[in-house]
Amino acid sequence: MSERILVGADHAGFALKQRLVAELERLGYEPVDVGPRALDPADDFPDYAKPVAEAVSKGDVARGVLTCGTGLGMAYVANRYPRVRAAVAWSPEIAELARRHNDANVLVLPARFVSEEEGMEILHKW
Repeated sequence: MSERILVGADHAGFALKQRLVAELERLGYEPVDVGPRALDPADDFPDYAKPVAEAVSKGDVARGVLTCGTGLGMAYVANRYPRVRAAVAWSPEIAELARRHNDANVLVLPARFVSEEEGMEILHKW
């Protein structure tokens, strides 16, 4: 059985989220897309950070991935939950160190500051 990883985004991270879900599937994981299902410029990042953070906090899943414009809003929301260690990563090295040294269990990508290809490299290192 493959590891389930919850994935969520707001409007700024929507396109990157679609790529992340596909890449996680390709790598053999079971991504669970918590939304949004369609691009909505009026959506709000906490609506998608909360279900990911709650699942990680409760131990329903071991890891999650979030993306928004800067990554900061998602990280602020996620890190309010017990046992969640959300790290904003803008390079593969940051992601690797966050995972290895800080045991980050939620990866947060700043979609306005990394390309989709850079996002895939960051995901691979994490």
